[in-house]
Amino acid sequence: MQLSAALGDITTLAVDAIVNAANRALLGGGGVDGAIHRAAGPELVAACRPLGGCATGDAKATPGFRLPARWVIHTVGPIWRGGAEGEAELLASCYRRSLEVADELGAASIAFPAISTGVYGYPADDAARVAVSTVRSSTTRVANVHLVAFDQTTYERYEKLINDAR
Repeated sequence: MQLSAALGDITTLAVDAIVNAANRALLGGGGVDGAIHRAAGPELVAACRPLGGCATGDAKATPGFRLPARWVIHTVGPIWRGGAEGEAELLASCYRRSLEVADELGAASIAFPAISTGVYGYPADDAARVAVSTVRSSTTRVANVHLVAFDQTTYERYEKLINDAR
């Protein structure tokens, strides 16, 4: 598997699947969730309704509709509560389950946002470490994994962690 960092808008990437840092209802929200729903069009929320929501740490897929990506894999990250309530394991589960769902779909490429680092308050440095270590240790048939940063600081954080692990 090739792991790389990218800087930009995840909704514009031509990959097989993008991961949505969703809320439990899967019906849209703020941040990357809202951006993905807006870019995909109203068909996305219609496809999410029958899924019945999603538990924290789990993942579910829908078509990508108007996105360049064929699929959207929705995962619900943990809300940061200080780190003693299993947040790291739940965040790692988001990455593992998303890769498992990507494998089920036959996806060769996937792009992840910085899950839980927005309104859910997960410390960005810790979240990046969990992302890189979990993706690297996961067994998957996905050939290309992109960790997508919306800002330069997150991009540099991913680059450093990826390069330090080589």
